[in-house]
Amino acid sequence: MKIEDTLTYKDIAEIPELLEKFSARAGSLKKLAARSREKSVYLVGRGSSGTATLFAKYIWEGYAGTITNFIHPHSIFEARKPLNFKGQAAWAFSQSGRSQDITACLEKLVEWGAKGVAVTNEADLKNNPLARLAGRHILLSNSKELPVAATKSFELQLWAVLWTAQVWSRCFKPSDFKAAVAAARAELALRRTDEKLLPVLAKAGMLGFVGRGAYNAIAEDSALKFREMSRTHALGYSAAEFLHGPVGAFTSKDFVFLFSPSDVVPEDILKVKKALDERGCAFLVVKPGALRFPFNCLPVDMRMKTLALRLALHKGLNPDSPKGLNKVTQTF
Repeated sequence: MKIEDTLTYKDIAEIPELLEKFSARAGSLKKLAARSREKSVYLVGRGSSGTATLFAKYIWEGYAGTITNFIHPHSIFEARKPLNFKGQAAWAFSQSGRSQDITACLEKLVEWGAKGVAVTNEADLKNNPLARLAGRHILLSNSKELPVAATKSFELQLWAVLWTAQVWSRCFKPSDFKAAVAAARAELALRRTDEKLLPVLAKAGMLGFVGRGAYNAIAEDSALKFREMSRTHALGYSAAEFLHGPVGAFTSKDFVFLFSPSDVVPEDILKVKKALDERGCAFLVVKPGALRFPFNCLPVDMRMKTLALRLALHKGLNPDSPKGLNKVTQTF
C-alpha cells in the first residue's frame, strides 16, 4: 500500500485547508467560548481529545489568563454529593461527539450548574449527543474523519484552542495564524521519506517522546499515534517527568524524540539529551524552524503523524484500521 492510498494520509493532506476554513468562521467563538466570571474553565476528554485538553491548559493559562482544570469522569460518577458547578464552564472534547462516558460526565456537570461547550468534528446533531447536550457546539469541520487514529481532528482541536485564546485575550497576531497555515502546507510539500529512520524505529524496543509545555501535548499524542498505527510501544512525557524516573527504563535498544519549542534548544531538553547520552540511547532533536511558538506545534505534530503512518506501512500494517481498535471507543 502506498502512503497516498491511505485514508489517514488523505486526512493529513486536508489539514491546511481545514485550518483556513475554521479561521474564516472563528468569529463565532465569541458567543460559544464560555468561561466563568473568574476566567476559569473545566475540561474533559479521552484519547487524542484528552491530549488536546492538555494543550488547552498550557495555552489558556499561559496566554489567555484562564485557569484550566481537568475533570476525571470517574470522580464525577462516584461523587456522593452534588458538586457546585454553578457559573462554571465545562468543555467536552470528542472527535465524534458519541463517547458515552464524556457525554454522561457533561450531563452531570450541566445538571450541577455548569455551562456546557462541546468541541467535536461531527456536524450532524442527530448523530452528536454531546453537542445536543452542551448547547454550545464548536464544530471543527464538515470533513468526517474515518480512520481510527485522529489526525486532522486533533490538529483542528489545537487550532480551536489557539483561536479561543485569541478571542479571549488577543494574545496573538493575525499573521501568526496565516503563517501556521503556510507552514502546514510547507510540511506537506516536503514529503519527508525518513527512509533511514524507519528501520531504526522498527527495531526499537520502546519509543519515547519528550516535550515541554505545549509540546508535552504533542509528545503525548505522537506516542498515541505510534501505538495506534504502527503497534509500537511508545510513551510521551514532559521533560521534567521524564527525568523523574522514566529515563531509567530507556537503553541502547530504544529511541527517543525530543521536541524543542525553537531552534535554540532549551536547558531542560538539553538535560534530557545528556541523560540519554549517558545511557547510550539514540535520540532525535526535532526543531520547528522559523514559525513562532506555540503555532509551530502544528507542523511538528503533522510530521510525527506522517512518520507513524510510514512506520505502519514499513511494518506491513494497515494504519487506517488497526487491529482491535475502533474509531469510537466506548469505556462507559
